[in-house]
Amino acid sequence: LVMGVNLFGAQFQSGQLAKDVMNVLEATSLPPDALEIEITENIILAHDELVLEPLRALHQLGVGIAFDDFGTGYASLSLLKRYPLTRLKIDRSFVTDICNDEADAAIVKAVIFLADKLKLQVIAEGVETIEQRDFLQRCGCKEVQGYLYGKPMAVADLENFIQQKLFSV
Repeated sequence: LVMGVNLFGAQFQSGQLAKDVMNVLEATSLPPDALEIEITENIILAHDELVLEPLRALHQLGVGIAFDDFGTGYASLSLLKRYPLTRLKIDRSFVTDICNDEADAAIVKAVIFLADKLKLQVIAEGVETIEQRDFLQRCGCKEVQGYLYGKPMAVADLENFIQQKLFSV
């Protein structure tokens, strides 16, 4: 199980992000590969110089780095080479109509292909139907998230949800 944590531009301002994350990992005994930092194109574009080095340091520790909401901003594909990414998260706006809209389907297929060639994991956000999930699986997307599997929930509810899933397998 990997826990994704969204970061915001202000969290890079102190210059202590990598150290803070290391301290949290040590305090919680969480292995670095069980944590994934999620950043959006907007954060990179607005805070490029502040973001790159902390992400490299976290990546070297074994923390995953996900490019969230991929395809919705104005970032160039060169960011995929420059940043130490481990995963692309396909934005839900492309997933919603993949079974009915040829353009969305083509974009999703292209992102999955690109991620594969760059040796990045890929996850599709906003999956709500079995048809969407099946389409994504046929395209080679092995991971999805969305209401088909669960809705946002409080920590206490999450603990119960995980226990039910573990014992139902």
